[in-house]
Amino acid sequence: MILGVDLGGTNLCIGLVDNDVVVKTVSVPSFNPSATMEETLEYLAEQISTLMSPEVTKIGIGVPSVVDVNKGIVYDAANIPSWKEVHLKNFLEARFGVPAYVNNDANCYAMGAYGTYPADAKPETLVTVTLGTGIGIGVVDHGRLICGVNCGAGELGYLDYKDGCLEEYCSRQYFDKLGVKAHEVAAAAIEGDAEAIEIFNEFGKNLGYAIMILMYAYDPSHIVFGGGIANALPLFRGTMEEYIKSKFPFRSNFDRLQIDIRTSGEIPIIGASLRMCVTAMMSWLLT
Repeated sequence: MILGVDLGGTNLCIGLVDNDVVVKTVSVPSFNPSATMEETLEYLAEQISTLMSPEVTKIGIGVPSVVDVNKGIVYDAANIPSWKEVHLKNFLEARFGVPAYVNNDANCYAMGAYGTYPADAKPETLVTVTLGTGIGIGVVDHGRLICGVNCGAGELGYLDYKDGCLEEYCSRQYFDKLGVKAHEVAAAAIEGDAEAIEIFNEFGKNLGYAIMILMYAYDPSHIVFGGGIANALPLFRGTMEEYIKSKFPFRSNFDRLQIDIRTSGEIPIIGASLRMCVTAMMSWLLT
């Protein structure tokens, strides 16, 4: 039995995984932004303890940050102000007495999403885009996770865009800036509200710019959207694709691109539980 943890900006989700199947989950609010590092770690340990048992042989956790996967050190975690340098692997192993593996949460989602495809239909190059509190990117090329030295590959959210950065316009932060709730705007747009429809039209254009960067960088065969906002894909897909078609010079590449969504909360848990450490993951891929 393996315990997988998805530490998001809004929710902390923990699951017990047995043979790639999530058999039990717990979801609680994520950390209080004003909490100290010690307080957040204690809160994390308390939540893990609710599912911990003698049958658990290891812990995998995905965090919204760059990571030294070999040492399990988390640096400058997004939306967790107190996490400047957290030796998370050491903390978890000392607390629970089992091996712990730490990786970026978007990478965990990418490996989990890759696993949802049948063996005879695996994407050649999969790019996953999680749309939640922020925007997270994961890349799996021919079965290999592309994470870079610091698990920072694909982190385009901090690129300059308009009067801020891309993340401010391609995640929940876009709706926060407008003083609205994404799910409420989505409901209004479905009912035909013109202002709500326009909000998602602009969101689609912003995301189209981000997707175009990913197409230049990785030339993906598949793009999969995850996170809560991905459920609203029909509301922004049109303007997103129109923007890409009007700006991206290689039309045939876009025409062959497959776009999908995977919003199950179990996907990042499975990715975290089985493919956390790059060394362990590469061994799994090569066997």
